[in-house]
Amino acid sequence: MNKKIKTEAVDHLFQAILTLKNMDECYMFFEDVCTVNELLSLSQRYEVAKMLREEKTYLEIASRTGASTATISRVNRSLNYGNDGYDMVFARIAEEEEQESEK
Repeated sequence: MNKKIKTEAVDHLFQAILTLKNMDECYMFFEDVCTVNELLSLSQRYEVAKMLREEKTYLEIASRTGASTATISRVNRSLNYGNDGYDMVFARIAEEEEQESEK
């Protein structure tokens, strides 16, 4: 974990996020907290990470997401040398989808 971001203010933000209960609440909160461009940038990085894990090429990712090669490289670096946050979330989503399909 990056000690530079571990602050009381960031803790408060994450505590707030953890109280959100559904997609509508996420939209309400994040539309208040983020600018449209900030939210679109975050979602773009997430989509880039998903596509990198699906072994899509940089060209395909750039074409489908509009992300620059610099953004794709930055996300790829996070996937390979980061804190495994993306992979943790991807695994949890896959597990939820698997449980839903078994119903």
